[in-house]
Amino acid sequence: MSDLILKVESLRAFYGQTQALYDVSLEVEREGITALLGANGAGKTTTLRAICGLVRTEGTIRYDGADISRLGTANIVRRGVAHVPDGRGTFAELTVEENLKLGAYTVTDRAAGARELDRVMTYFPVLRERYRQQAGTLSGGEQQMLAIGRALMLRPKLMVLDEPSFGLAPLIVAEIFRIMRRINEEERVSILLVEQNARLALDLADRAYLLETGSLVISGAAEELKQDEGVQRAYLGY
Repeated sequence: MSDLILKVESLRAFYGQTQALYDVSLEVEREGITALLGANGAGKTTTLRAICGLVRTEGTIRYDGADISRLGTANIVRRGVAHVPDGRGTFAELTVEENLKLGAYTVTDRAAGARELDRVMTYFPVLRERYRQQAGTLSGGEQQMLAIGRALMLRPKLMVLDEPSFGLAPLIVAEIFRIMRRINEEERVSILLVEQNARLALDLADRAYLLETGSLVISGAAEELKQDEGVQRAYLGY
């Protein structure tokens, strides 16, 4: 079995006739954490959307050994790729319970679904406290936990997360990143993380890539990128 859960080669992405990504190649190790860094508009979100089949692409996307470039989003999800989009994407009018159960739509066994709910709420006990509450009334941090919890209900092999720290207080961000580490280690879920807070992302990740205007400019071990003078000046505030 390959040590890679995801291998993207020469990926190009388009919105209509406008090209947003230019020959992006990246890898995510099985059970590893990879960070994708860059300024606003660099193409980070587009990269995640391309992997999940949400934009028109050219190039190759291999997940768990299979080419998923033309599968379509629903089939990609069924294979075990869970996407936590920017803005959290919770269904505000539904309860916490209903949001979580939507995440398990591929699970047909009710007993298995109940076990998945219990498992998810061991990571996010606040969701148990808010179980019957409308998602739209949760705090920003609780909504982000709900979005990650709903993705976890799929029993994914790979989670792709878009800016999980956005708009949250530092203490909440620290808690969410701690939980993400637990999920990676205990559930053996591989993670591809888009994050503007480069310091946080590099502390969490094993490997990182830096995007600028739709192209990769730097890649390497996260510890190595921390020492890169250009990364330090542009993203770490040194």
